[in-house]
Amino acid sequence: MPALLPFFLALLLVWIAFAALCHRLSGAFRADPISDLAWGLSQIYVRVVHRLRVCGPEHLRAARRVPGPLVIVSNHTAGVDPVLIQSICPFEIRWMMMRSMMTPALRSLWDWLRIIPVDQDGRDSNAVRTALRHLRGGGALGIFAEGGIERPPQTIMPFEPGVGLLVLKSGALVLPVVIRGTPRCDSAFASLLRPSRATVEFLPPIDFSRSGLSAQDIASDLELLAARSLDWPRAPRPPREPLEHE
Repeated sequence: MPALLPFFLALLLVWIAFAALCHRLSGAFRADPISDLAWGLSQIYVRVVHRLRVCGPEHLRAARRVPGPLVIVSNHTAGVDPVLIQSICPFEIRWMMMRSMMTPALRSLWDWLRIIPVDQDGRDSNAVRTALRHLRGGGALGIFAEGGIERPPQTIMPFEPGVGLLVLKSGALVLPVVIRGTPRCDSAFASLLRPSRATVEFLPPIDFSRSGLSAQDIASDLELLAARSLDWPRAPRPPREPLEHE
């Protein structure tokens, strides 16, 4: 054991140095070493496994220069999508996630990530209240507006009107994001392990606060923007899939 002590001390020093570097790069991602370390490790993961390409980083910087809440609205191609977006953003994003996708065995992980669960029918007043509290506190909220992974691939499904409702009620700036090139997998979690050439593109931020649009109009505008940016057709919503963990 004494012979291994220098090794463990060196490992500890490397861990501390890497965590400190991640903290410096992330701008106090969540102000604790474990979270900063996780964010730093995600940088390595997305570049090695998914060879991530980032487009429009200037739009991300422009959105962060505006004080107040931020809603990040993205299409949904695979289970790895939130990891890809979060790895680029040096601030915490609280994600809204369908309860059906939240495997009970990973409950501790969902709690640590501060995921906001949403019922499968999309009508969840508790989720809306939690999301609005977070936004009114100046936080960033992440939403996959289609309410599920795109089926068939390379199409845009209808965006949920609840996205527009949250934007209207919070007055938050919207940062549209489009994703392409992620793995095509039957399982959402399988996409975390399968290599890909993924691209995340940030589009110019949008302020809907003086637009006079309804919640449905905002959702439709963002849906059309995603379809045009990707040059993908808009598809009708498929039937809801059964719970993954059943």
